[in-house]
Amino acid sequence: MPIIIPANSAISGGFDVTNSLMFNKADSAYLSRAQGTATGATKYTLSMWIKRCATGAEMNLIGVSSGNTIELIKFTAADKLEWYNRDAASNAATSATSNVFRDLSSWYHLVFVYDSTQGAAANQRKLYINGVNQTWGSAAAIQSNAVPGLNLSGATINIGAEYSPSYYYGGNMCEVNFIDGLALTADSFGEFDDDSGIWKPIDASALTFGNNGFYLDFKDSANLGNDASGGTDFSENNIVATDQGLDTCTNNFAVNNKLSNIASRWTFTNGNNTIQHANSTSWTAMISSIAPSVGKYYMETKITGGASRTMFGVMSADTNIIGYQTNLTTICLYYNLSGGEFQQSGSTTSGNNYGTLSDGDTAGIAVDCANNKIAIYKNGSALVTNHTIPTTVDGAIGFGFTSDSNNTVYQCNYGSPYYTISSGNADANGHGNFEYTVPTGYFALCTKNLAEYG
Repeated sequence: MPIIIPANSAISGGFDVTNSLMFNKADSAYLSRAQGTATGATKYTLSMWIKRCATGAEMNLIGVSSGNTIELIKFTAADKLEWYNRDAASNAATSATSNVFRDLSSWYHLVFVYDSTQGAAANQRKLYINGVNQTWGSAAAIQSNAVPGLNLSGATINIGAEYSPSYYYGGNMCEVNFIDGLALTADSFGEFDDDSGIWKPIDASALTFGNNGFYLDFKDSANLGNDASGGTDFSENNIVATDQGLDTCTNNFAVNNKLSNIASRWTFTNGNNTIQHANSTSWTAMISSIAPSVGKYYMETKITGGASRTMFGVMSADTNIIGYQTNLTTICLYYNLSGGEFQQSGSTTSGNNYGTLSDGDTAGIAVDCANNKIAIYKNGSALVTNHTIPTTVDGAIGFGFTSDSNNTVYQCNYGSPYYTISSGNADANGHGNFEYTVPTGYFALCTKNLAEYG
């Protein structure tokens, strides 16, 4: 059950990306607009940062159509990137990677460069991932009469869906740049950090975008399809203001870890922040995608179903999950909502005197990794503080959740909420957005805070 702390988001200083857009696959969410008259039909560059939320299914990043002319950039069901063009005469060209993309905890930077004036197929379509030019596993030459759909005059372009639309994308996007008429390289949009060598974004807003170009920064929650380059805005389809996120390529927030080997016993939505138990035959655990070993961190979860069969707390990152049950012997400490007590190894480790939570309540969890302490809050008020985490829960510690009821729903907020926050509280570093005041000395579980305290 891999726990990944994505280093490519832990850079301080430089260009800061403040917002992303969450495409919830279950909502059939996508952006769309009609393209105008292209600056040039032979060249374009598309740059985007993405954080996937699911694997094993076809999901489209871009879908374009104009009559029989089609262009798709997508993840296949085998988790490979595929770039497909079909012209009006049904001549098709497909390029695909041999490597797969299954990391759901970090951000990828993808740059697609189209140049039909090049002779070699490998030079007609270039792909950069985190600043590195890739070799296609298969690459077909573009047909001489094939017109790239992305800057085809009058074409309809969908972001986050196929042209139909269908095969919706599940995940986050930020810093989406489309340059009409120019074949650029990745260093127009990013650079390697001098100290760490990690690829990071740069400000690309001064580029010449061309007639059909666009820049989506997702900063306006009231207009998430806004083209910040000054072009025609995109229409928002099944997208709402709360789909705007703080989770970005320069500050990566934790989510729930869908890569765990018991993920099939949970359903994941809203960027892997909402989890619902999906099997009532056994207690099943879930853990956060980031598990720190030092520092103090805070998160909130709304209990919107099944509170009587709900427990949350901490788990060791190296927890051995056997089958569909958590090994409760040595690796976790959970707060039992219905009993108002802590449990370890399935046994009570504290009295029933801390207070209970009900459906609709927001639980706060504050973990002190250095001193092995945990605190639990109910709607902003402390139920218990400074409860000792057993030494058996050691090393990297993640926020953990468990249930054996299909009614259980956790709406987790690690600092980039997908639901409406009525008050709005950041930590002392200005990171995150929580319903209740972050306890003094505690911080959101994100890579900027990890870079300072982790």
